[in-house]
Amino acid sequence: MVSRKLCLAQDPEADKLLSDDDFALLTGMLLDQQFPMEHAFRGPQKLADRMGGFDIRRIADTDPAEFEELASTPPAIHRYGRSMGRRVQELAHFIVENYDGKTSGLWTRGDPDGKEILKRLKALPGFGDQKARIFLALLGKQGGLTAGGWREAAGAYGEDGSRRSVADVTDAETLTQVREFKKQAKAAAKKA
Repeated sequence: MVSRKLCLAQDPEADKLLSDDDFALLTGMLLDQQFPMEHAFRGPQKLADRMGGFDIRRIADTDPAEFEELASTPPAIHRYGRSMGRRVQELAHFIVENYDGKTSGLWTRGDPDGKEILKRLKALPGFGDQKARIFLALLGKQGGLTAGGWREAAGAYGEDGSRRSVADVTDAETLTQVREFKKQAKAAAKKA
């Protein structure tokens, strides 16, 4: 487990969980779609509150219908609480089966380089190319990852000083800057 102090959820308790638990951080990244970023990264804390702690094996072993209920109970972990609950469980099963429940194995097992870590992230359920690159950049910029070539593998998300994704959010001000970047990118895409 990497020592880090994150400010993604903009909530001290939720950010502490993200900082201390690799699977919580991975879960927050999974939930970060079609939902405000800071709310997505609060999802793991909501689950922890409802389950009496955040434990990857308990998440994987919980009855699927019961877990969907935990995920969708207001305030839900996501706008699509039930389906995202299923995705969180799929992700937990994948990490338990492939990395013996140790999320950090994605970026530490066998001393992988950035290209290999990206490949592993893209193999995760619910992670496409963009989400995998953003998470890799988050690990490199804020998680202490020192794997060779991580910036190149993360692409534009790995650029030093950029404000384009969650990887660049370190406080309320940078969250605002990332939001502005996304807004401008969306407007430019509409014009094109």
